[in-house]
Amino acid sequence: MLASVALLAACSSDPSLPTGAAALEAARLNLQMGVDYARKGEYALAVEKLQRSIKEDPTLAESHSTLAFVYAQMGQPGPAEEQYRRALALGPDDANVRNNFGVFLCANGKPAEAQRFFVEAAGNKNYPTPAAAWTNAGVCARRHGDLDAAERYFREALQVSPKFPEALAQMAWLTNQQKDYLRSRAFLQRYTDVAQPTPETLMLGVINERQLGDADAAQNYASRLLRDFPDSEQASNLKSPSP
Repeated sequence: MLASVALLAACSSDPSLPTGAAALEAARLNLQMGVDYARKGEYALAVEKLQRSIKEDPTLAESHSTLAFVYAQMGQPGPAEEQYRRALALGPDDANVRNNFGVFLCANGKPAEAQRFFVEAAGNKNYPTPAAAWTNAGVCARRHGDLDAAERYFREALQVSPKFPEALAQMAWLTNQQKDYLRSRAFLQRYTDVAQPTPETLMLGVINERQLGDADAAQNYASRLLRDFPDSEQASNLKSPSP
């Protein structure tokens, strides 16, 4: 980290860079161009613009966090983690960065640290979507086999936002995984009351109803899956004969 700070300080003395208010404006312009390139998947150009933004204003936390995301998309976890930590050092109260860093950490084999960042993001009173952070914590715990922690986090999400679709879908999957098919059915119904079905949720409905012995309900889910998502993996699996 000290080496990175030194490098940025050296870059700030580049005579080709703007200074003062012009530097701040240029940094934000390059940040926006970097974001635009990232959205289009043009990551090399995004990196170029974001690095330029950081040279123009090394204290702009958003440039560091966006560059971290781009590096992660490019399969460069080392530079991504460095930029995330730099962004947090510059903006310690930015719950959105904490949530995004948690997603990155979980995907890179650090679930315990990831869940800490999710919980911190969810607990930030200025964060507009705490249910998303709680749900991310639950997804991370479930992915790494801690079903009890996953359920606690999903319930925290639903306590904050009882109709949060992703938390409802995750609870439906979790209770199915626990072979509690009645509860899974109930959570799936709550999900379908607030969100459009997906191939995954329709297939879950098929599985639940087959386990509960309701052939008509299972067929209804199956028909909707084949009709609305005929090219999905779930539809393909449904059409394949059981081994």
